Amino acid sequence: MKTSPIQTRSDSRNLVTTSPPPAQVALEQPAQVSPLQSMLRELRVRGPRPSPIQMMGANFESALEALWANRTRSFLTALGIFIGVGAVVAALTLTQGVNQYVTNQLSSLGNSVIIYPGTSNKGGVSSGIGSLSTITTVDAQKISTLPHVTSVSPFVITTDQAVYGRANWTTQVEGVNEEVQVIQNWTVAQGSWFSADDAGSGERVAVLGDTVYHNLFDASGNEPVGQSIRIRDQVFRVVGVTAPQGNGLDDVIFIPIKVAQVRLKNTTTIDQIQVQVDTAGNVETAAKEITSVLRKDHQIQGDNDDFNVFTFTQILKQVSTSEAILTALLVGIAAISLTVGGIGIMNIMLVSVTERTWEIGIRMSIGARRSDILYQFLIEAVLLCLVGGIVGLGLGLLIGSVVVKASQLPFVITAVTLIVPFAVASSIALLFGLYPAIRASRLDPIVAIRTEE
Repeated sequence: MKTSPIQTRSDSRNLVTTSPPPAQVALEQPAQVSPLQSMLRELRVRGPRPSPIQMMGANFESALEALWANRTRSFLTALGIFIGVGAVVAALTLTQGVNQYVTNQLSSLGNSVIIYPGTSNKGGVSSGIGSLSTITTVDAQKISTLPHVTSVSPFVITTDQAVYGRANWTTQVEGVNEEVQVIQNWTVAQGSWFSADDAGSGERVAVLGDTVYHNLFDASGNEPVGQSIRIRDQVFRVVGVTAPQGNGLDDVIFIPIKVAQVRLKNTTTIDQIQVQVDTAGNVETAAKEITSVLRKDHQIQGDNDDFNVFTFTQILKQVSTSEAILTALLVGIAAISLTVGGIGIMNIMLVSVTERTWEIGIRMSIGARRSDILYQFLIEAVLLCLVGGIVGLGLGLLIGSVVVKASQLPFVITAVTLIVPFAVASSIALLFGLYPAIRASRLDPIVAIRTEE
């Protein structure tokens, strides 16, 4: 029996109704749509020729859905990234905290210049810095007249035992003048600093550091100002106690320079000269002028000076160099973790390309360009890495804050600390996600569409 054309068309409609294409199923069952079906529906709504911005939006939405569909795998993939980024941020926080700590410690001396005696050489063997006795108080007076110099103090340094009653304490005794208080930024907690008249007349007065004060007077409970202490066979009247400075700086006794020279060390020379300059920008200029004056007064003709001129800007430069080396070392170690995380990204993206070969074929068959496929997989890699970077930033700041707090260092956050995670994450995504994306974009659509979904 012959079948009419109408029956044939009816059967065809029944066949289509019985076996609908995947796109139609997606429209009928929106609760179970796949990333591909969602994209097809999006493109159908927007028209046959979407703009580049629309296509990028569709790629982004598809990437989000693909990552969410495999969220456990996505989390494990991003794990290596945020551990590596966290290590980088923690390393930056630690090194920046160390640098800030050293800078703060040297800030009060940043405008200072120190002059040491030179080094003697006998038979080509150096006796060490300061082995010559060539610096005098006359040199200090000459230096005080130079431009940009605001304060000058000579130093005579010795180590002796201080005694009060039954208490005794071995400490560093420094013979200085009254200007050292300004140069080293000392604050007097009790009493006052000795005056210029005391320093000039050789009065046996003393200013105690906080450590010396507690070790000599805590047992008796007496107030130190006005009391007499003994250093060797010399009796000194305590006129002041300095406020705590920390870091071992409080273990010191200051006495007038003349008393230290005559009664403790019996010398006409001094151990060093500390100079304060008006601004940090003039430190190097002042150092050159000091060198010129001392060479002239010491009648030095050759290149071997009998003194050394040192500035704290040199320490700051060394600290900056050391910080850069330490940062590079720690970041290099953290980069190993990032590389492992990047390899994980590449591996998972290659697996994703293999799993979604049919999807790629369908997209190409309905007009998607190779660049669209490339961008979709790159967006997935970038999203994974950016999430890892954000989590890693928080993890690194948390670890860094705990470490610097335990080390009593300042917690420093700079623009570099905030930018590095995202720069590193983006670089890892592009570096390790590019190959899988290129591989996906170069698939033959005919071969790909024959692959089972």
